[in-house]
Amino acid sequence: MSKQKIPAAPSIKRLPSYLHLIRQAKDEGYDFISGTLIANALHLEPIQVRKDLAITGIVGKPKRGYPVVPLIAAIEHFLDWDNTKNAIIVGAGNLATALTGYQEFQYHGLNFVGAFDTAREKVGKQIHGVPVFSMDTIKEQVKNLGASIAIITVPPAHAQEAIDNVAAAGVKAIWNFSNAKVTVPEGIVYQREDLTSGYAMLCVMMGETSPSRTMTNLD
Repeated sequence: MSKQKIPAAPSIKRLPSYLHLIRQAKDEGYDFISGTLIANALHLEPIQVRKDLAITGIVGKPKRGYPVVPLIAAIEHFLDWDNTKNAIIVGAGNLATALTGYQEFQYHGLNFVGAFDTAREKVGKQIHGVPVFSMDTIKEQVKNLGASIAIITVPPAHAQEAIDNVAAAGVKAIWNFSNAKVTVPEGIVYQREDLTSGYAMLCVMMGETSPSRTMTNLD
């Protein structure tokens, strides 16, 4: 399938959950897995699962389902997780430490090659084996490290400056964990990650299950 027309974001966001489940099925010795089994495990409708998997280009077999190994390959290829991408992190703080320590990224083609910070006491050290460089050297280092992705984990007040610096350094994509409103140059792929969104949903669902709370109609 051509990626010129990007499918709906919810479908893309569900694919990693499918992949985790399908890999588990492979480890347990299954050669095929049905869309219904995936749907039941993830509390989804089977038709939704089939539509989501269809964007990867794979076709299931009647009464057998999807061949597990080719399905894993199809999802990984669609997500471009079968290609290694070098990434840098701007802001070598707690969030950067958590992200570089998350081992799953290495199975998805994300390779951390450097972190950058303005604090002198951090420069020259490592976080989970990732060297920390001075922000003053970012343009040179991005080229030397072959980095195509920049992950922004600085405080909101410094987010725009960080984005300007990585854009000038030549990265192709920016993954921003700061909730600041920023401007991104044309031609750079941009994704903003709001960690409070998932927490907000969790809190609302907790409220819905609480007998002591009356929910306001949000329609």
